[in-house]
Amino acid sequence: VQLQASGGGLVQPGGSLRLSCAASGTILGIRDMGWYRQAPGNQRELVASITNGGSTLYGDSVKGRFTISRDSAKNTVNLQMNLLKPEDTAVYYCNGNIRAYPSNTYRAYWGQGTLVTVSS
Repeated sequence: VQLQASGGGLVQPGGSLRLSCAASGTILGIRDMGWYRQAPGNQRELVASITNGGSTLYGDSVKGRFTISRDSAKNTVNLQMNLLKPEDTAVYYCNGNIRAYPSNTYRAYWGQGTLVTVSS
C-alpha cells in the first residue's frame, strides 16, 4: 500500500492551498483517513481526520479554515486550506487506517509528506 500526497507549495498569508492524497495497492478496506503536520522542532500533530462515514475532526488551530473531504470510491482524501497563516508552515503527511491483502487487520499507513510554506 502506498499513500501519495500532492499539492504543497509556497503561498502568501491569507492564501489557499489544496492537498490531495491517494491510496493505492491491494486495499481491502479503509477506515479513518487524515492529515497530520510537523513543523521544525515540533511534534507531529493532527490537522484533520475523517471516518469512512464522513465524520470529521479538526485540530483547534485549523477549525473554520481547513476542510477535509474524501472520496471512498477512489481511496482519496483532500484538505482544503484557506486563510493560511505563517504558523501553518510544516510538512503535511496523509494517513490512512487501512486493511491490505492478505492481512485481516487494519494498520496505519503514511504518505511521504508534502511541504507547505506560508510566507510573504
